[in-house]
Amino acid sequence: MRHAIDAIIREMNDPRIGGTYAVTRADVTRDLRWAKVYVSVLEDEKADEMIGALKKAAGYIRHELGQRVDLRYTPELLFQRDRNIAYGVHIAQVLKEVAPKEEEEKDGAEE
Repeated sequence: MRHAIDAIIREMNDPRIGGTYAVTRADVTRDLRWAKVYVSVLEDEKADEMIGALKKAAGYIRHELGQRVDLRYTPELLFQRDRNIAYGVHIAQVLKEVAPKEEEEKDGAEE
């Protein structure tokens, strides 16, 4: 389901949808009536606009999903922003800044 939704979004010609993003997860309820689709957007300034565009296009995406995936019911799609990847990038940057300072302190202590 996640791969199919990602492919549909990439084929859309909406200028609000683009940039660096990934469909990270799709949680479907047991009865296949609802699906929460988590989208990670790395550009913070585009994130709100993109999630809003996906919410407006949910009906179209659902229709396309029903044609591509053989399911008894095609779930209603709820798009959510996933901040895990952006948070991981932030932590990696902080660690890069801290590591050189620690090495300088070790070198200074050895002398």
